[in-house]
Amino acid sequence: MDKKLTLSLNEKVIEKAKIYAQNHQISLSKLVESYLSSLIENKSEDIEITPLVESLSGVVDIPHDFDFRNDYTDYLLEKYQ
Repeated sequence: MDKKLTLSLNEKVIEKAKIYAQNHQISLSKLVESYLSSLIENKSEDIEITPLVESLSGVVDIPHDFDFRNDYTDYLLEKYQ
């Protein structure tokens, strides 16, 4: 059963959303409904872990205090020097 919902959004967001919906041949209402549905659905149960992925689990041991951002920054600085 469909029911009306009134939303207050930024005007620019509304205009861009209308263009997006038009380009994808979908109504703005359906677009919002699809987005909200994707947020509330529990998709973790639908994901099947393959035996290969299962076998890779735990192969790499990363220290608890590892900061990937600093490590990646160091990598980029070295790469582009």
